[in-house]
Amino acid sequence: QVRLAESGGGLVQSGDSLTLSCAASASRFWEYAVAWFRQAPGKQREFVAAVSDSGGATVYTDSVKGRFTVSRDNAKNMVYLKMTSLKPEDTAVYTCAADRYTGSDFLRVLVYDWWGQGTQVTVSS
Repeated sequence: QVRLAESGGGLVQSGDSLTLSCAASASRFWEYAVAWFRQAPGKQREFVAAVSDSGGATVYTDSVKGRFTVSRDNAKNMVYLKMTSLKPEDTAVYTCAADRYTGSDFLRVLVYDWWGQGTQVTVSS
C-alpha cells in the first residue's frame, strides 16, 4: 500500500516558478520510481517527468525540458517537481504516481500503480 499526497500548487503568473511536493507513505520507498503527470481541462492526462528509485535517472516530456526538474529525498519519502518559467499552457492538475520499479529504462512508459489526488497549478498570462 502506497499513499501519495501532493502539495504546492497554486495560482502564479507567466514566468514564475513553483515547486510541487509529493509525500509518500510507503515502506521501502527507495524501491519505487515516481512520476508526475498533468491533466488540463478537456485534455488527456500526460506524462510530465519521472525519477528513478535512487534519483539517479530522470526523464522529461519535451515541453518541460530545461524548465522543470524532478528530484527526490528518499530519507524523507519526498519527491519534488521544481517548475520554472511557467507558461499558461502549464495550467493543469498535477498528480504524482509511483510504481515499484528499480530500473531506469522505462520510466516514461511504466504503468504506475499508485496515484495521489492531484494539486492544481494555474498560470495566468
